[in-house]
Amino acid sequence: MQKKERMANLEVLRCVAMMMVVVLHYLGKGGLLPDLTAPLSVQDMVAWLLEACCIVAVNVYMMISGYFLCESSFKLSRLLTLWLQLWLYSVGIGVLAVVTGIVPAAEVSTHYYLTLLFPVTMGHYWFLTAYLFLYILLPFVGMGLRRMTKQQFQVALVLLFVTFCLLKSVLPFRLEEDGKGYDCLWYLCVFCAAAYLRRFGIPFLQKKSRALLLYLIGIFGTFGEAMLLHLFYLKTCSLELILKIPYEYNHIFPFLASLGLFCLFLDSSIQGKIGSVAVRIAPYTLGVYLLHENLGVRYAWQKWLGVEQIDGVLPLLLWTVLVVVVVFVLGILVDFVRKAICAVLLCILGSSFEQIDNIFRHQTDMNCHFPILYCQCSFSVHCFIYMKHRTVRLKFCCICSVFQCCLFIFCLICRILFCIRLFCLCFSTVFRLCAISTVFTFS
Repeated sequence: MQKKERMANLEVLRCVAMMMVVVLHYLGKGGLLPDLTAPLSVQDMVAWLLEACCIVAVNVYMMISGYFLCESSFKLSRLLTLWLQLWLYSVGIGVLAVVTGIVPAAEVSTHYYLTLLFPVTMGHYWFLTAYLFLYILLPFVGMGLRRMTKQQFQVALVLLFVTFCLLKSVLPFRLEEDGKGYDCLWYLCVFCAAAYLRRFGIPFLQKKSRALLLYLIGIFGTFGEAMLLHLFYLKTCSLELILKIPYEYNHIFPFLASLGLFCLFLDSSIQGKIGSVAVRIAPYTLGVYLLHENLGVRYAWQKWLGVEQIDGVLPLLLWTVLVVVVVFVLGILVDFVRKAICAVLLCILGSSFEQIDNIFRHQTDMNCHFPILYCQCSFSVHCFIYMKHRTVRLKFCCICSVFQCCLFIFCLICRILFCIRLFCLCFSTVFRLCAISTVFTFS
């Protein structure tokens, strides 16, 4: 029973984090965050304060994912299903935006369509690229973290966060290779932090008041540092490159705020209708992100939802709340329809995914020597599994769905050999999904 309650707590937090993401994109891409090199009005300062309150969203979402992933096992079918969901949104919404004229003809190019077709490698959705990268490394990272002692884990975390978080937060200049938290490396750091919370917890933050205080320290630290840098720039015209650095995901203040908010929900008890509703809709929250952040509409929906009508603090707050509700509900509904379509596709495909997982699970027996797995689901997919007595190599290059029929025939001929059968099961499934989803997209 307690496990279900905790699940409900984190699912509520997942919904809250996604709403915060919508706020960030509404403020940032809607032009409501003025440049810090110019004097700020009261509305501008409120907008930046609201940004500070919500900047924790991505880190929190990463923590939730890491909290569950660190104790789970790798499933190839899960990777393929997630990639299919990403591809359906990328191509479907992106092409629809071109057909309806949302994307001006001058902005439609070969690069645009390549970004839609290969969203992972082209960085269409940076968060999903980082997530898939981490999921591919899950068998190794997860096993390594589970074998660490508490002291070893603490030393590793200190080294990671000093190197990739604390240094950039205190230095008066920008590090050249700093990814601002938009990269797989920072996702890995947050994943390790979530795994530590799962295994050992942080006793100091188990008290709700302390967790809430840490969250408040983080958001006001973010806002306060940004305002101090802003005032310093107005007087000296220096440090322009680091004016927005407090609002970056891998800055110390946003990370502390996200840690506090995560621990606040982690040790809370949410029951009743709120918890049950959150558990039901939480699986669809990713669809909210994939819908409103699609390349075809990411700079257009803010105007549709009244960003140009905002003038004053009260309209800013009211419109932001309204937009969050509209985008979140619409995203949930669209993803519900998407999931229903995918359920039909899975019925058509039969037990392909189950066969893939069964074979993969059989071949990656952890009693053998530590397997090495690399898998990239986008323009090309390469799978290497090194076992004690056999080597299975799978290589597949996705060029277009026209080759589906050829691959299917090849699969029927080569099913005698076990390694060829595994090859066929994995990538024949991908091809069928691409072909069927293309029919839905362009019909």
